[in-house]
Amino acid sequence: MLKKANFAEKLFMKFFLIALSLFLFSCGGSNSSDINEYDKLPVNSEFKDGKEVYDRSCVACHMKDGNGLEGTFPPLYKSDYMLEDPKRALKQVMFGSEEKMTVNGIDYEGVMPPQELTDQEAIDVVNYCLNAWGNDGGKVTQEDLDSVKKNNK
Repeated sequence: MLKKANFAEKLFMKFFLIALSLFLFSCGGSNSSDINEYDKLPVNSEFKDGKEVYDRSCVACHMKDGNGLEGTFPPLYKSDYMLEDPKRALKQVMFGSEEKMTVNGIDYEGVMPPQELTDQEAIDVVNYCLNAWGNDGGKVTQEDLDSVKKNNK
């Protein structure tokens, strides 16, 4: 019979999965057959700053192409979960998440730590993700972030 993992074992597994994703990313990342829109956004586009934040803070788990690592790190590419509620994406970026979620029909139970970003960086990266890789998810604003912060005190 399988024993329930204790806190230390869960923590070790999370660090192991992050290390594995970093290794996979350094070896080329996901090999999705979908068209990768990542590098097709113009460098001078309105999402340039968000792309820079993504490259620095998000790419290790969600991968260069936004496809994540199935069952471990959810995709942002064509993510029904993210596109359904962009304010929730802001909340997860700013405050982290430990909630179970279903993204594109696949369950994820991992932990996303809060990101150490300024308000503008959080808005920029969420807007980038909402509009990268062929996503057409609109934009979040400072007002949206203020609302998220107010509701998470």
